[in-house]
Amino acid sequence: MTITTLVTHSGGFHADELLSSVILTRLFPDAVLMRTRDTDWTTPGQDRIIYDVGRDYDAAELIFDHHQRPNPLREDGQPYSSFGLIWKHYGQDYLRAMSVPEADIDDIHSSIDRGFVLPVDLLDNGALEPSVAGPLAGMTLPVLLETLKPAFDNRSAGADDTAFMEALPVARAFVEAAVNTKAAKRRAETMVEQAIVEAGDSPILELPMGMPFRSAIEKAGADHMLFVIHPRDDDWALTTIRKGGGTFESRADLPEAWAGLSDAALEDASGVSGAKFCHNARFIAVASSRDGIIQMAKQAVADVS
Repeated sequence: MTITTLVTHSGGFHADELLSSVILTRLFPDAVLMRTRDTDWTTPGQDRIIYDVGRDYDAAELIFDHHQRPNPLREDGQPYSSFGLIWKHYGQDYLRAMSVPEADIDDIHSSIDRGFVLPVDLLDNGALEPSVAGPLAGMTLPVLLETLKPAFDNRSAGADDTAFMEALPVARAFVEAAVNTKAAKRRAETMVEQAIVEAGDSPILELPMGMPFRSAIEKAGADHMLFVIHPRDDDWALTTIRKGGGTFESRADLPEAWAGLSDAALEDASGVSGAKFCHNARFIAVASSRDGIIQMAKQAVADVS
């Protein structure tokens, strides 16, 4: 079976079919993307994938619409949009096409479905009020993508199709960034897990470079850890560990006496030669050397005790 055509509806567009197109055009780069409501094209055929149009959902027939009744639902009862359906059936192949390691495919597929795809599905189906985002309601990805539609009074021929094709690489950048971020997080978790083993009972975790670390620390149950150190370009950083993903509160703050100081003033306050900077909010400090940052980290631990 060769897919020669990707069929979605014509006219104005929403985030779900735009993001679906990102997935499908990556997997079927030689297929023509057709925007139409012509029933000759929105009727299933083995040479085409139809999505967000056609009033049917049948993966065997390669049609993925969600506007019919009954509409397709996840196991937990939450509704799919075309994006969710396409991600369900083609998301893992898309991750492989992006060179995600096979061992991480299931985890990243599920994570992106929960954190990236599902919100799009809910908004598209009216199952999530935009107002829940508060002042950021106008900054959600679906809203931003739909601002790329032509103005209501732009009646020029092909305006919607042109806008759709111009919006496609923008949408692609967000999907690829989401995948790359998740894949990088998985790589970081492996490195952090090893560093935790090497640190043993120490409340100071040393990493070989800056990377996401909180979730790996939580998964490892390393509740004794208070601070992280790692090299930067020309210096070393000492950072706190947030208590959770939904808060800026740290397990322990850096010493109050360091807050907002830099260079000579921080050297005097800390007694560490090469101390360069401490943020006023006391979540990061910098020193010029590894020895210096270790001294600062030890002082920070002692200040907590």
